[in-house]
Amino acid sequence: MIAADAHDVRDPDLPGLLLRTERDALVPLLRATPEEDFARPTAGCPRWTVRDVLAHCSAVLDRVVDDRLGPEVFSPESNDRDIAERGDRTTGRLIDELERGMTEAGAVIARSGGALDAIALGEWVHAGDVREALGEPGAYEGAGLPHALALLARISRERGRVPVHADLDHLDDPLRLGGLPGDRPPARYIGDAATLLRLCAGRPVPDGAGYELVGAEAAELNLFG
Repeated sequence: MIAADAHDVRDPDLPGLLLRTERDALVPLLRATPEEDFARPTAGCPRWTVRDVLAHCSAVLDRVVDDRLGPEVFSPESNDRDIAERGDRTTGRLIDELERGMTEAGAVIARSGGALDAIALGEWVHAGDVREALGEPGAYEGAGLPHALALLARISRERGRVPVHADLDHLDDPLRLGGLPGDRPPARYIGDAATLLRLCAGRPVPDGAGYELVGAEAAELNLFG
């Protein structure tokens, strides 16, 4: 269980733990995936295929590990260049690069003082994009979910996003997102964690997803928008 006040102090090892946990789940899936399935489109990133998402993820982690981050990184133009530069690499090589990045980037992120923590969360979200495109159940769940929620709560507050008290199906206490109390009356979310993460990552919510959001628009929860 995650207590409502467990996310105010940064745990420098949490981003690396999230990446390694996701690595252990995602890499074996990718190695068992038929080559043609890497051309499937992803709903989370409509312009990108599964292969494109993997190229982007490996490029970002390579930059973290090799200390090649700069002001242009994460712009649409930079992302497109990174994907194009990996266009002639085999799928197996991309998976190897992703595995290396998910293994080694955590130590660098831990030393960043929090500046790079959102990268780990973004990589986890992209792994969900891939799993969904491949038809895997529980795309934005899995063993990394508690770590992703902890990062989401702290990063959303650091960025001053809309305050939300999230009553999640599997938690006894509300998960607090966004601005500190007093900024505005907190919105209320009731539902499952996977749908909350989809909303906070700007991902499509499946038809029939049973959740309630009062006091905020869904778009206000988007951490990356």
